[in-house]
Amino acid sequence: MEYVIIGNSAAAVGAVEGIRQIDKEGKITLISNETHHTYSRPLISYLLQGKTDRQRMKYRPDSFYEDNVCITLFGKNATEIDREGKAIVLEDGGRIPYGKLLVAAGSSPFIPPMPGIETVPKRFSFMSLDDAEALEKALFPQARVLIVGAGLIGLKCAEGIEDRVGKITVIDLAPRILSSILDEEGAHIVQEHLEKCGIEFRLGVSVKTFAGVRAELTNGECLDFDILVTAVGVRPNISLVKDAGGKTDKGIVVDEFMQTSIPDVYAAGDCVMSRDITSGMDRVLALLPNAYAGGRIAGIAMAGGEPPKPKMMPMNAIGFFGLHILTAGTYEGDVFEMREGSNYKKLFYSGNVLNGFIMIGKVDKAGIYTSLIREKTPLSDIDFEMVSREPSLIAFARSYRDEKLGGKSYEN
Repeated sequence: MEYVIIGNSAAAVGAVEGIRQIDKEGKITLISNETHHTYSRPLISYLLQGKTDRQRMKYRPDSFYEDNVCITLFGKNATEIDREGKAIVLEDGGRIPYGKLLVAAGSSPFIPPMPGIETVPKRFSFMSLDDAEALEKALFPQARVLIVGAGLIGLKCAEGIEDRVGKITVIDLAPRILSSILDEEGAHIVQEHLEKCGIEFRLGVSVKTFAGVRAELTNGECLDFDILVTAVGVRPNISLVKDAGGKTDKGIVVDEFMQTSIPDVYAAGDCVMSRDITSGMDRVLALLPNAYAGGRIAGIAMAGGEPPKPKMMPMNAIGFFGLHILTAGTYEGDVFEMREGSNYKKLFYSGNVLNGFIMIGKVDKAGIYTSLIREKTPLSDIDFEMVSREPSLIAFARSYRDEKLGGKSYEN
């Protein structure tokens, strides 16, 4: 069997390991438009902070490709799926035949139309290692940095460069930061923390026009800057499958085995629509653990094995200047809420199951909540009042602990 994988990040790695779990001999070819060894994208802000380096950013050891007998075609763009000829067409005209194909093409930065943006001399995205290294070359101690987008990418960029520039201003059309994962109170806690660390915000506004190194906002304010970072959002890279006649929506449509509507073509990672087990809806769940899990499922299925059923859900684990944030699931149902200073917890539940949670500050033992969501554990089987206040295995019935923990007994 000839396996071809387009991509070289978490989903691609999961697929390689899934294939090799079943098929030790098949030929695996990885195609990537990047030139780097597989790396963890969430770590690019830590690279700028000096908290990691390129070696420690690697998602797998240096020997990963050799250990798994992979042919690597890096710095190559795949431009077309020839579904009749069962081959990938490269930008340079090359053709790579496949028996089974995985599209793990990820996503690309979305830059909305902003008049005059082409006049900005130093403008960057912040999604890849190349983006981070390009931005790093432009930094200087007195630099005024304007970041458009107060989501995860924009704020991690702010954290990564804060001690290397003079001023950072973040703007966003939404009325609060991290609006896709936090409620109003949670966003307020995190914003206050970031402001104490020197980050300024302009919320509920957008850029009306750019003129070189000046931005006029929709509220009439003008901001002068030296460096612009656009971090408004991302769009799944669906064109390969879409142009080949495959079914797509906001992402590539796949079944539970990650197979597309094109025979022998699979897809996984940030470019696909996955079933959210907490809402029952198909959504783009652009998160590293989901990408790896989807890739591994695809790899096992491509090699003829029986993969586990996907249990994917929205989930984020992130921190800013020492303040930790964990979120998971959907924010629907009845609410349990606690706040002590900067420690904030909100649980959402209905129908005898936990649907989701937000935790800020103290986040230890949050894995218990994640497990409750993923396994749809009936809340009537546990002491939910105790678990709500302090996640602890003692709140679970002995039979549950025996089943999940192999009969081990825990006092707390």
